[in-house]
This record gives sequence, structure tokens and C-alpha cells, in this order.
Amino acid sequence: MRGDLTIRTVRTKSGATAVQVVQNKGKQRSFLKHIGSAHTEQELELLMAEARQYAETHCRQPNLFAETPAPPPPPLSFQDAFARSTLVGVTHQFARRVLLACARKCGLGNLPELYLDLALMRIIEPASKLMTLELLESHFNVQYSRRTLHRMLPKLLEHQAAIESAAIQTARDDMQEKFSLVLYDVTTLYFESFKEYNFQKPGFSKDNKPMQPQIVIGLITTRSGFPVMHEVFEGNTFEGHTMLAILKRFQERVGKTKPVIIADAAMLSKTNMQELEKEGYCYIVGARLANTAAGFIDQIDRKLPRTDKAVRRFDYGHAVENAAMICEFSDARYKKDKREFDKQVKRALVLLEKNEPGRRAKFVKKSKEKDKPFMFDTALQAKTEKLLGVKGFVTNIPEETMSSADVISYYRDLWHVEQAFRMSKSDLQARPIFHRTQDSIRGHMFICFMGLMMGKYLEINTRRSLRQLRKELLNLYGIYSPKLCFVKE
Repeated sequence: MRGDLTIRTVRTKSGATAVQVVQNKGKQRSFLKHIGSAHTEQELELLMAEARQYAETHCRQPNLFAETPAPPPPPLSFQDAFARSTLVGVTHQFARRVLLACARKCGLGNLPELYLDLALMRIIEPASKLMTLELLESHFNVQYSRRTLHRMLPKLLEHQAAIESAAIQTARDDMQEKFSLVLYDVTTLYFESFKEYNFQKPGFSKDNKPMQPQIVIGLITTRSGFPVMHEVFEGNTFEGHTMLAILKRFQERVGKTKPVIIADAAMLSKTNMQELEKEGYCYIVGARLANTAAGFIDQIDRKLPRTDKAVRRFDYGHAVENAAMICEFSDARYKKDKREFDKQVKRALVLLEKNEPGRRAKFVKKSKEKDKPFMFDTALQAKTEKLLGVKGFVTNIPEETMSSADVISYYRDLWHVEQAFRMSKSDLQARPIFHRTQDSIRGHMFICFMGLMMGKYLEINTRRSLRQLRKELLNLYGIYSPKLCFVKE
């Protein structure tokens, strides 16, 4: 104690010891300065020394028994100080500060810090939620209780509108996005369980896990791949039924802008295209040429030249009003399709020769002959040959508004949303999912969505992969000791 100033220590909720300087005024005590929080005895000793020096400097009544301070010892060289120091801990606080700054750039700064820490850990070292709590403490000396995590995770859904609005505003402000065009695709995420619940159900799995329950994820991104909205559907939802629901909510967030919707062939259905037309949307979707009528395939075969990059536009109005089919022939695609075609024909002939009807093959069909139950499908072979090297695109945009070449170019931007899914599954490890309740599952996906926002923001602005950025961030770490505190690279 120095005069009317007192040094006190307080135990915090995180288990640290806070060192404070307070001022006594009669029976009242007022807070004067918070010196810091110590997690070890060495840190506490340093903070107490700093508090005593502060109290000595600011007290109104000097110490009558103060001794003349001894002259300070000569300063140690860095090598001597390092040799005499004891390592207290290593931290990656720099990486956390960078990613928290990135979260603020993405408009997420007003969210509770727990959500931001969970999101940035998907980038630093993705793991289960309980392991994430341990990693937060070991990497950044940040502590949260399990009870807080389980209580707060479902409540993240209350911030859905704020997160989606932040993503849209970030795309507008930082990437000058006008939302004249957006990309949409769907993927599946499986669970480490074989038990089916109300929300997670077996379905068509893109992870090749048909026996395990899953969920279906729809994602909207900008043309550069920045995510702006996602939705979670039951595991047995047909992906073609997902697009209209998420588009309506996206329209509410964006406003009056009606973007061109680009999606893959799985979204191509008469109902979807009619609904998009009814709502005033323009669309570009991949075509499943093999499912079109034989007469239409003959028309493509006659009119589309077999020269590289040849393009023809056909009327598709018999399926959907105002729709057109754009077909492109590619030499590279032809070589790939021809190799696959030859393998399938060879496989079918081998199975027929061995009389193995139980095994499936593309060009094998049932026969009406009793002594020969299966036969080679020559009609399907001829139909498939006509489409070798041909890719189709369906759109309701008139050629005067957008050329066929531009339609094809815009469709090829779909790789950005596919790359975003790959980032979610590999870098952020959104799968497998260990949660069971619907709110917790949706909360987990929002954490991954926020991590994807931050990751894509960094990639777009630095032009470097998330893996490279993570490696560089983790190469910067802080070393703490009673005599030293510095950042080492």
C-alpha cells in the first residue's frame, strides 16, 4: 500500500489473477487502474512489481520510509536475457488477431466473440466442438466452458439475418458486387452414425456414404466464389427442390435486384424453370442431353458442326416457354466421352458373352427371347454416339441480350461454388458432423459458413490459398517468459 492507494488481486472467471490499483476515500474504494491478468506465478510477480511502481508514482502521500533506490543494473544483451529466462508459454495470438480483424471486415464484428472464435478455429485447426475449446485455450489462452458452448451454439440461429446481410454487404462494398449474376449448387454432408433422426436421413450421397444419414446444403455465391447465403435441408431432399426456397430468401435480403441464376444440370426441371420464369428470373442451367427426346437429339446431330468450340442455339420451347438450348462441341470433351463410351460398350459385350445378367451395364437391356434374357442396346448406343463431345445449356435469356458464348462462359463460373464446397469439406472440415438436434446442426453449419466467408475473403484479397495463409499465420508465434515477451517468426 502507498498512501491512499492499495494494490489488490482478484480471481477472474477464466481462472486468471487480475492485479488492480484502487484508491481509498474514507469508507469508499474507487477503481483506479487495471494492471493486467496473470496466469502463472511469474506473470503475477511482474504485474505486482508494475503495480507497486504505479502506486509509488501516483500516491499523494509519499512513503516516509522509502529507501534510496539502488542504481539499476546494466542492461543485459538479448542473448544473456534469453539464456537466463524461463519459458512460460507459446501462443498464436497474432493469428487470432488477424482473423478477428478479417471477421470485422466481413461485418461479423458485432457477434459474440465465442462464435467468432469457433469460426476462426475452422481455419486454424478444425476439430470437434469440445476439442476446439481445448485448442482455443492452448493456442490463444482463451477459455470457454462446455456449458456455455452447448447453450450458445443453437442461439446462433438468432443471428441468421445479421450474418447473411453482412455477407451481402461485404460483397457489395469490398468486391463491388452488383448481384446481376449468382451461382447456386448443392452438396451433402454425412454423419458419423447409422441412426436416422427427424432431420438427418439417408439419401443420394455425394460423399459416397449412402447408408449413413446426411443433410443437404444449398449455397449461393458471387461470381468470384464469395458465399452470401446457405440453407440446410433434410437428407432425403431432392436437390432440384432446394433452389426456389433459398432464392426467395436471398431476394428478400438483396432487394429489388433480380440476378441471373446459374446452376448445374440437377436443377433442370420443368417445374423449376417455370417457377423462375414466373418470378421474373433469368437462368442458365446445365442440360441433361441424354434425357431429351430422340427427335431433338437428331436435330442436334444434324445442325451442330463437329469442329472444336462450334456452338448452335436451338428452340427449347416445347419443354418450357421462352427457353433455348445452346449446344457446344469440344474436341477435348469428345476424346474424354469417346474413351468412356468405348469402355462401356466393351464391358457390356463382355458381360453378355459371359451371360452375367445380374451385373449392371449401360448398353445391356432385357430381351423378350426366353433363351436369351438380355441383349445389347443398339438404339442407346446410336443415341449416345450422337452426343459424344456435346455439352448443353438451357437459358431463357434472348440472344440479343446475351450471346451464346457469354452464356457458356458464365456457366463455367460454377467451378467457384464447387471450390467453395471443397474448401468447406477439406480445409474447414465441415464433415463429419457429430451433432444430433436440428438447431445444433444448423448452428454448426453457420459456424462453417462464417469460416468460409473469412477464408474466401482472405483468398480473394490476397490471391493466395487458405492453406498457404494458415501456414504463414501459424509460423508467427509469441514466446512469454518473466524477462522476455516477443514475437518470433
